[in-house]
Amino acid sequence: MYEMTRPIDQAATISGLTKVQFIALMAMLMSINAISIDIMLPGLQEIGASLGVADENHRQYVITAYLLGMGFAQLFFGPLSDRFGRRAPLLGGLALYGVSALAIVFVPTFGALLFLRLVQGIGAAATRVITVSIVRDVYGGRQMAEIMSLVMMVFMIVPVIAPSIGQLIMLFSEWHMIFVVIALFAVAVALPVALRLRETLAPANRRPFTASSILAGFRIVLTNRLALFYTLATSALLGALFGFINSAQQILVGVYGLGVWFPAVFAAFAGMMAVASFTNSRLVRTFGMRALSHAALLGFTLASFIWMSASLIGPLPLPLFMLLHAATMFQFGLIAANFNAMAMEPLGHVAGTASSVLGFTQTIGGGIIGAFIGQAFNNSVTPLAVGFFTVAVVALVCVLIAEGGKLFKPHNPAG
Repeated sequence: MYEMTRPIDQAATISGLTKVQFIALMAMLMSINAISIDIMLPGLQEIGASLGVADENHRQYVITAYLLGMGFAQLFFGPLSDRFGRRAPLLGGLALYGVSALAIVFVPTFGALLFLRLVQGIGAAATRVITVSIVRDVYGGRQMAEIMSLVMMVFMIVPVIAPSIGQLIMLFSEWHMIFVVIALFAVAVALPVALRLRETLAPANRRPFTASSILAGFRIVLTNRLALFYTLATSALLGALFGFINSAQQILVGVYGLGVWFPAVFAAFAGMMAVASFTNSRLVRTFGMRALSHAALLGFTLASFIWMSASLIGPLPLPLFMLLHAATMFQFGLIAANFNAMAMEPLGHVAGTASSVLGFTQTIGGGIIGAFIGQAFNNSVTPLAVGFFTVAVVALVCVLIAEGGKLFKPHNPAG
């Protein structure tokens, strides 16, 4: 059964924040993961050179290690937050994230850096899984999709500016300072959580932190067809996004020779997702989550197919690459928030555990797919284009299974 949505003014009081403050804080928490990846993209070459990494594709492991830590740890933080509430585990994760970022400044080897990035990802898992749980505590239905779209819009500002910040740091300092900035950002996010955010988990919804209870929660999630297959679809699409992030510096700098203009072009792609997220927040109440996201998935598949076909014919000029990739990024922005909202909607009674299972599947699945796509880089954009089209087809199949073979059909007035 779907829960009735609360009036927005009533729901906002649960957190102790106004709607604008709530969206801003949730976006800052979600931005932890974006800044942890995107700010260091301009410095990957220097990190590899400083720590003796010979194969340029191996630099991508700095991102993959973080994603693996974040993915697996979500299985722990979700049930923990269902038992002890949202605030304490969230603050604990932020502390681990910040301390490990600072410790990276002193690493002597690439292996030590990868280990600490894994630990940093473990801390960041709290922000990913608990943020979604908090939003689900406070909102439901199309309201949740609207709020998540606004959160994603603000969140997308970080990929727009983070590479530029990283590039600026590299101009005036060196790569170690990037991790100092990351640690300072963790402090900046932790302060409003500690001082302003109320506990959003109702005492009646707390679940015991036992193996049997956790397994029962996982069973609820994994046996819900809508939740499972929308999660798998999101995982596939995230794999495409991570594949691009993994190889973005090699493509934009190595293939297209953009040099210091790399952050600006990367920002343009992220900006397309931000615009799409804002568009979704304006339209989702009128048209519904399914109509918007299903149309966007078809558009993503078509744009990916054109991109793949063109890249197989011959090298793509930069303007054509930017146009086709921007088209996929815009569609992704219309898909992500809606797919997550539809996956979470029937699981409000186990929101923490549900968010952890969904987040684990999406992060690990997307991270592994993204690593395969990134490692396939061969000094052209063809592997990336093939990867995008492949995951689009997989996502479309998953959505068809979730919806019983029919697209664009709302299940309830909130869908």
